[in-house]
Amino acid sequence: MKLAVHEAGTGPRTAILVHGIMSDHRAWHRVGQELVDQGFRIIAVDLAGHGGSPRARRYSPRAWADDVVETLQPLLTSRPDLIMGHSLGGLVASMVADRLAPRAAVYVDPAFAFPRGVRGAVMKLMFAVAPRPRRWALVRWNPKWSATDVDIELATLRDWDKRTILGLASTRGLVPPARLIAPSLVVLAEKSLLISDAVAARLRRQGMTVETISGTGHMVFRDEHARFMDLVGRWLTTVAVSPALRAAELG
Repeated sequence: MKLAVHEAGTGPRTAILVHGIMSDHRAWHRVGQELVDQGFRIIAVDLAGHGGSPRARRYSPRAWADDVVETLQPLLTSRPDLIMGHSLGGLVASMVADRLAPRAAVYVDPAFAFPRGVRGAVMKLMFAVAPRPRRWALVRWNPKWSATDVDIELATLRDWDKRTILGLASTRGLVPPARLIAPSLVVLAEKSLLISDAVAARLRRQGMTVETISGTGHMVFRDEHARFMDLVGRWLTTVAVSPALRAAELG
């Protein structure tokens, strides 16, 4: 399936952004602009069932990843410099990375695991039956969000196909990458709903850098945008996506 894509910037480096469930490319508005300012060409997708992309008869993480690869391959002339994904988008981004071989990956509170037992059952039930929240509820639950972020959340929820939840009916596929494709940074919420200490330790053993930003919920880059971008920026200078290292590689 060909997805809706949203491009910005003309820099020499390319970054792919993959949003989470119930969202779309608009969630990255501040992140994307700062990456453009840093010299990236941004390609942000709307996953199937989200934003401006078509609805699918069936949804699954693998199908979402297939769609992203099919959509991006004609737009890329070389391997991407960075792929970044949030929540479900982190899981999808890891599958895409296995095929597009980016130079670096950032996974933001990714769906590399899912709670078991009663907690997991309650979370699934909430996703399935909870009505779309109203503005006052979003403001109350997310006091650090800007008014623009609240507006965007409401808009993305209106454009979201709730049937996408069925793509996560089985959580067996919510697992970390089987291998390290590229230097990888995992940015966790202070109290991640998805990544336990045990899973975080496993990611570190695989060679990933795992950092937690205090005072954040699941939408880490909205709750503490400046600290998130500072962390990502500092980490990128240590891998081959920094301008100096990229220039050396090209030269």
